[in-house]
Amino acid sequence: MCDPQKMASLKEAVAKYDEKVAKVLQKIPERKKDFVNTSGIPVNRVYTPLDMEGFDYLKQLGLPGQYPYTRAVQPTAYRGRYWTMRQYAGFGSAEETNERYHFLLKSGQTGLSVAFDLPTQIGFDSDHPLAQGEVGKVGVSIDSLWDMERLFQGIPLDQVSTSMTINSPCAVLLAMYLAIAEKQGISFDKLRGTVQNDILKEYSSRGTYIFPPRPSMRLITDIFAFCTSDVPQWNTISISGYHIREAGSTAVQEVAFTLANGIAYVDAAIKAGLKVDEFGPRLSFFFNSHLDFLEEVAKFRAARRLWAEIMKERFGAQDPRSLMLRFHTQTAGCSLTAQQPLNNIMRTAFQALSAVLGGTQSLHTNSFDEALALPSETAVQVALRTQQVIAYETAVADTVDPLAGSYYLENLTDQVEAKAQQYIDQIDRLGGAVAAIEQGFVQKEIGAAAYRYQQEIEAGSRVVVGLNKFQVKEERPTDLLKVDPAVGDRQVARLKELKSTRDNAAVKQALAELKKAAEGDANLMPPILKAVKALATLGEICDTLRAVFGEYEAPALV
Repeated sequence: MCDPQKMASLKEAVAKYDEKVAKVLQKIPERKKDFVNTSGIPVNRVYTPLDMEGFDYLKQLGLPGQYPYTRAVQPTAYRGRYWTMRQYAGFGSAEETNERYHFLLKSGQTGLSVAFDLPTQIGFDSDHPLAQGEVGKVGVSIDSLWDMERLFQGIPLDQVSTSMTINSPCAVLLAMYLAIAEKQGISFDKLRGTVQNDILKEYSSRGTYIFPPRPSMRLITDIFAFCTSDVPQWNTISISGYHIREAGSTAVQEVAFTLANGIAYVDAAIKAGLKVDEFGPRLSFFFNSHLDFLEEVAKFRAARRLWAEIMKERFGAQDPRSLMLRFHTQTAGCSLTAQQPLNNIMRTAFQALSAVLGGTQSLHTNSFDEALALPSETAVQVALRTQQVIAYETAVADTVDPLAGSYYLENLTDQVEAKAQQYIDQIDRLGGAVAAIEQGFVQKEIGAAAYRYQQEIEAGSRVVVGLNKFQVKEERPTDLLKVDPAVGDRQVARLKELKSTRDNAAVKQALAELKKAAEGDANLMPPILKAVKALATLGEICDTLRAVFGEYEAPALV
């Protein structure tokens, strides 16, 4: 590929090819004038070794499991074991969600992933006025340790890996999980799983925040420190690009803003007195898998290489595990359509395949009916079977990074990395991710990208099958999952029972100790764990912290 004579011959051949194409185009024009991917990167008609001039294999690719980890974080990747098949689930009461977990485990799922309802995500108990009508609707309702016990009834926590998608009140839900482990007689060092614990993307993309950024960062680093010493196998954060992409970002923006947030968390932990190699190996990431198939594969590879370089060059990490970007992937919920919902099975399958070819460590596949309602058992099983067919029938997992060496893919991987680095440099100039969010930079960039994408759909230049092309007349869907409206009443009744039977003096004392710790600089995990075990509710604990930290109000973007 680097032989000067052969490269000269190739340039001559490409020139002749271009002349031939010019003649063909006079008779048969191409489908559109400009071919670009979702990040605005031009897609050439054909790629050759000329697009990889100066390519350094060991520097830019390396071997699987070796720096810069472009190809994989493990030397044998899926030849050792498949990715974790972790279906995200939660609705209604803890008992209903527990039934779904047992169904999924019997169906072959290899890890649990907890979805919490909106009141839980923003630190309100089910009896709060703002929780009315929202209890159990988009996730499971968890008010206290009682609910957490019911959620994991009959599930030995030392035999599953559990992911919890929770951010602002993350410390409280993690403390509840630890308390359940204690009740099961399981030591903390046997627990495996992940908490999302990523507040920065909430300010820019999703909105389930409680406290301002600075105290929120303290809660995150307190979890880092506590788990480093007490829960060593736990992934203390899942730095999430998923919701950034769901809010409308491009693939390049997803990589850039996610890694910029990661830089902010590493900076905060180091400033809190932790050493990078103490917590670095337990950092994890969470990405979206969208519809531009090859762009998504390139995105995952570029993110892996870029993070390795950041941790090594910027933070001086020495432990190879600190350099490895390990990530969970979820297929793109924003790509699902209510029209012709069975088409979503195919969308999800292609998105899942790109995640596997990109080297994900765990995967959630969306259900085909999620644009209409919470997923039914049938739809969930099809989603899980999609992963199983990829794993057991397609053979794409039999070799590591099978698309490596594609002239297009390697060129695209380089371009995604370079453009993401430009964003990171710009965020650095603004003072880092927290400052960039406070100034509204990230929100504006995502909003502009989302607007462009929607304009393309409405203009018809971006085809969504069944939505703006190939439409059919459809019957009203049936057999959708509906959450019983009475779940809120039952949760409120359970809270009333809890408060009337617990030791309220012990609760008051625990909350007073938590308030004192929050006013100082002590690690907040121990007093939160004490309050949880005393049966203080999620809302009571969050209200105690609200009294000290205040609440965040999003700035107006102009």
